[in-house]
Parts: sequence; C-alpha cells; structure tokens
Amino acid sequence: MDSRSLLTLSVLFVLIGGNKGQKPTVTLRPKFPQVYVGDDVTLICNRKGGSKPTRWFFNRAPQTHEDYLMLLIAVTPKNNGVYECEQDETRSDPYTLTVLDLEPYAQLSPSIGGAVMTKGDGRNLVLQADDDLKNWSCFVLRGVSTFSLALDVDEEMKRAAIFAELKEAERATFFCKKKKADLRSNAVTLKMTELMVMLVPPVIPALQGEHVDLRCVVWGGPELKNAVFYKDSREIKTSHDGTYIIINATQSDNGNYSCRATYRFSHISAEAALKEGDSDAQELKVIGGPPAAVISASTNSLQCSCPHCPDDCTSYHWYHTPLNDPYTRKKLPESDEFITVKKEGQYKCRSDCGKGFSRFSNIYNYKAQPVEFRHMWYILVAALILFVIIIVLIIVLMWRRCGRMDIQAPGCDADQDRLVMSVRYVR
Repeated sequence: MDSRSLLTLSVLFVLIGGNKGQKPTVTLRPKFPQVYVGDDVTLICNRKGGSKPTRWFFNRAPQTHEDYLMLLIAVTPKNNGVYECEQDETRSDPYTLTVLDLEPYAQLSPSIGGAVMTKGDGRNLVLQADDDLKNWSCFVLRGVSTFSLALDVDEEMKRAAIFAELKEAERATFFCKKKKADLRSNAVTLKMTELMVMLVPPVIPALQGEHVDLRCVVWGGPELKNAVFYKDSREIKTSHDGTYIIINATQSDNGNYSCRATYRFSHISAEAALKEGDSDAQELKVIGGPPAAVISASTNSLQCSCPHCPDDCTSYHWYHTPLNDPYTRKKLPESDEFITVKKEGQYKCRSDCGKGFSRFSNIYNYKAQPVEFRHMWYILVAALILFVIIIVLIIVLMWRRCGRMDIQAPGCDADQDRLVMSVRYVR
C-alpha cells in the first residue's frame, strides 16, 4: 500500500472517529422568541454526520416518534417540558420548551380561504398590529429552511399583506416579527393538496367551546351535489352544501377528517356527468386557548375585564373598527378598564399581560342615536309637559271659581261648557 492510500485511510478514520462522539442538538423551527398556545413548531435533531433512526425523549420518557423532525401541532402548556433526542446511541443536551398561554402581539390571517390550498395556488395573508407596520418583517418556514417575504404596507388602512405560497413544500408556516424587538405575530400554517377535492379546516386553531366549520371544496367550483364527511375513516354526516359544523367543540372532536364529494361541472356543460372524489385527511386539534377578555356595557360606557387572566395582566388595549370597514382596526389611547365611547362602530378589548395578551373580547356594536331625533324628542316631551300644565291650570281656575257648592255662580255652566269644548278641541 502506497503512502497516498495510507493518508486517505487516516483521514477517513479521523472523520469517522470525530463524528461518532459528537452530540446531536435539538433546535426549534421557526426560531420564535416566545412560543404561544396554538403555534405549530418543529423540533429538529441534528448533528454533523448524524444518521437515522432518531429516538426522542419527553421529560425523560421515550417517545414512539423516530424521525429526526418532530412536528408539534397547535401546542399548549401540556407540551411544556424537556425534549432530548438520540442518534447513534449519543443523546443530546436537554431542550426546554415553554408555551405561553397567551396570544402574541400582532395578528396574521388569510384574506380568504382556509388552511388547505391546491398545488401552485397562493393567497394573501393580512397583518395587523398596534404600531407602525414599516418596522415589521415576515418569513416562511418550508421544511427546515426559513425565507424572507416581501411585506406590502398600507399606511392608510393600518395593515399590511404578504403573498403566501407553498412552492413545492407540503406545508409551510408563515409569521411576522418586529425588527429589533421580541414582538411577533401568530403563525399561520398552510397545507398543500394535489387532489380535486379538499377538506378545508380553519386556519386558526380550533378553540374549545366555539363552533368549527369544516368545508368540502372541489377545485374549479363545480356544482356540488353532496359531500360525505368522515372522522378517522368513519362516516359522520352527509351534507348538500359541503359544510360540516361542530357547534360546541371539545377535545372529543379531535381526529383526522376527510370528505367524499359528488359534483358536476354544470357551468361548462348542462349534460356534464357526475363525478366523485376523496380528499386528503386533515388533522383537527381542539385546544383550550388563552383566557378571553369580556366587555360589559351600559349604553356608551364600556368595561373590559378578564376573569381568568393571570395576576400580571394589569392594563387593557381598546380597539375601534368602523361599521363600513370590518378590516380596519384602530387602537384607542385609553388603557384603563373603563372607557366612554361616542363614535359609532365595533369595539373590542384585550388584556396586556407583559409577554403576551389575552384573547380579544366579544365585539360591542355602538350606534349613536341621530342628533335630529334626539332634538325632536326633547321638543315633543317639552310640548307635552307644557300642554298638561296648561290644562291643569285651567281646571284649577275653573274649580276655584265655581266651587263645589250646589248653587252655581253665574256663568259657571257656560264656562264649564266652554272648557269641555276646549278640551275636546285640543284632543
């Protein structure tokens, strides 16, 4: 064996030996400054030269998951704890995951549609925050790689938009962060399907006690004859409008949902044949969610409270939305528990808890009484009171003049007749 071969073997031996003792590392994607309830996050077990299979441990207990990626959907405080992974009998250092039972600072939501898109499709996601959106940046996580996205800011409408597309990824998570700060939006996860029929769950996490709409949609917008919905491969309902509504969601509604649609492209041809197709299965996870604020009102005096919030939730944020523009939201300067409103529109509030917020309260619709009507009402009431006073004075004067005696004073009968006639005339 020549010296070149010996050198090659030596290098290989060093590389193999060096990689064997190296610890794997658990990392979080996306790289959130804080993780909030309802987020989709991925834990990655990675090391240079590492290989599959991978063993995972949660709070020291071994898990059945063996892939080097561990996807956690709609996390809650139940996911709090220590995560470790093991490759080639070498275990990583512990990684502690903390999920805040609060909502993030800003809100990211789709302008239309749900959580599932066809391949090659895209849609706008709208960003709303309390401050200037020029200081925000948005990103997308596809697989294990994060990419920046262009943010289109509308200063007049106090919102911004990004164009969300999956490219070739089966799922992608979109989120925004404020520059030079730890403030961020919620994360929106979109999933891809290559089938004609789609089971579309809502983008936001399903919250316990609220209603959840599942839609069976066919690409191209054909005439839908009926849709059969399945939970965990078991038929649960047939719908003619393609919608399955869970009225009061609980954790018993957790599962994998799909649908089978019967449809016809009647807008292309009146004689178009009926077709059938199945959707992909989509996971639904119902979570408790952060505590919600509550508005109580007395006419135009509003009070914001959060009975189930932590003790460090000490201030409030108030918001106004015009009745003619449901997508515009303006933060009001008040931060107290009580406010008095004068402007028509929709009002809601939330409690500020330092690292996050409570859920938004119920919406209070305030419609001011028209000024013209108020003034007319005052005039009518004043005229009625004046009329009553005049009638009472006339009766008292006549009573004093004629008295209660059996002998009537001269002219009393005529005066009484005139009084009766006057009252009748007024009526």
